[in-house]
Amino acid sequence: MRRTQLHLDDLLWTALHARARRENTTISELVRQAVRERYVGSHEQRLSAMQRFAGSRKRRVGGTNSVAEIRRLRKGSRFERLADR
Repeated sequence: MRRTQLHLDDLLWTALHARARRENTTISELVRQAVRERYVGSHEQRLSAMQRFAGSRKRRVGGTNSVAEIRRLRKGSRFERLADR
C-alpha cells in the first residue's frame, strides 16, 4: 500500500469525519472506498464489462466462428489484404 496526502476543504473534511464516526471507520478508508468505486469498480462490474467485451466480437462476426474469420483474413498475401482496404 502507498501513502499519499490530500488537501480537503473544511466542508469536505467535516462531511467525511461525520460519516467515518457514524460508520465506525476512518476517513482514509472512506477515501479508499470512494476511489475504488469510482476508478476501479466492483469485481462484478469488471467481470460484466469483460464478458460484454468478449461477447461483442462474437456478435460482430455475424455468426461465423472466430477461427474461420481469422483464416479468411489470412488468405492471400499481405499486399492483397492491404489493397482491399
